[in-house]
Amino acid sequence: MVRLSRAETQERNRAKVLTAARDEFARRGFREAKIDVIAERAELTRGAVYSNFPGKRALYFAVLADLAERAPRPATPPANPAAGDVLAAFARAWIARLPLATDSDSDDARLARDLLPEVLADEHTRRPFAQLMRVEAILLGLALERVRPGRRLVRVAEAALTTLHGAGQLAAAAPGFGEPFHLVTACAALLDLDLADDWPAEPPITSQARPAGQPWQPPVATDLLTGQAFRPGDGVVAVLGLHRAAAFEEAVRAGAGVTAVLVTSDPGELAPLARLAVADLRGCLDQAIAPPERPRLRLVCDASGELAAAAGVTAVSDATETAVRVEDGRIVVRADGFGACHAAAVGPGPSRSSGG
Repeated sequence: MVRLSRAETQERNRAKVLTAARDEFARRGFREAKIDVIAERAELTRGAVYSNFPGKRALYFAVLADLAERAPRPATPPANPAAGDVLAAFARAWIARLPLATDSDSDDARLARDLLPEVLADEHTRRPFAQLMRVEAILLGLALERVRPGRRLVRVAEAALTTLHGAGQLAAAAPGFGEPFHLVTACAALLDLDLADDWPAEPPITSQARPAGQPWQPPVATDLLTGQAFRPGDGVVAVLGLHRAAAFEEAVRAGAGVTAVLVTSDPGELAPLARLAVADLRGCLDQAIAPPERPRLRLVCDASGELAAAAGVTAVSDATETAVRVEDGRIVVRADGFGACHAAAVGPGPSRSSGG
């Protein structure tokens, strides 16, 4: 019999807990679910469950994130779509996941029903979630801009996501209310509205970029937008706490290729929430627009802090905002604080004395 390593045993136990927790949350809902029952289903002790997940809410977020990331990916959407077609396809994919009136009592319907109530229950989760919704809007807006260039479309994306999230809440509270086709049409029509979505030439607050000259030796990471492993290369690497998660747009608007690295002081609970938000968006975006039509952007959830450390950020919090610019395998510019992403994207290169 092959003896498992400690890491392999931990991974196996974690998978067993996630499977058992999914069944318990689906049957009982979040509030009524019991950790003792989950431990019994997983054939582990209560302590073993808590050694993998710091609390029941963290476990709940992890179950939902795991399901979203493992969801089957659709065939590649048609090439060269119009922006209206992209937004309509995105809305259709979103609405297709909502429970129908006939299955409002199904296990799958109950599983996700408690997500927003749990997010709203605590400022600890509510504030990061607000930023993650902004991240969703930026990602959808950037995708729309690739097929309809000329103006920022993030506010259109915000309006569409507001409509779709509202539809999700009504599907839970009033199953059967509303006509899905009308919601798709309404979302596509948002592109024709003038929402005065202008982007300033300079952010209101800009950090001072300073030359640097350190080697760039990042670990392999997983891009949440594709699910693929990669090693971050040249461009701007933005290390952002979940209270500043949307700040990477500053570097994108400055024309840089960007790797946004999301970090948090509570990786056990908030990292799965971040993964869930991006996976939910990606699942719908994959059905609306092919990856080549998307922006030059990678998004990483750095729960371990290893990628942040490679960028010189050894202590992270939800307020972290540091950006570096990498050229030819070296960090040549660094900026910290509000506006760091813009500063790293446009700041001067290294001076000779910095070793660059």
